[in-house]
Amino acid sequence: MLMNEDVLLSQLEDLAEKLGILVRDENINIEESSSSGGLCRIEGEYVLILNSKATVKEKNQVMIKALQQFDLSAIYIKPVIRELLEGHE
Repeated sequence: MLMNEDVLLSQLEDLAEKLGILVRDENINIEESSSSGGLCRIEGEYVLILNSKATVKEKNQVMIKALQQFDLSAIYIKPVIRELLEGHE
């Protein structure tokens, strides 16, 4: 089952929130940066920065890659989302 990219982004943001990850949409204004964003730690807190200029699909890919780094076994995740998280490498 395919999910609308906007709906997927919203679901992934909810999951990040459950994990205590702050998600920020930032205007990444670095010369020739093709970065869509990524996960970092600021003062011990996880922050997932998404490039506001990135497409929704690119933001979803960044979020999936970041969320895969966490133990998600104890959190309820919709099967279609869990499949995406377990299927991406």
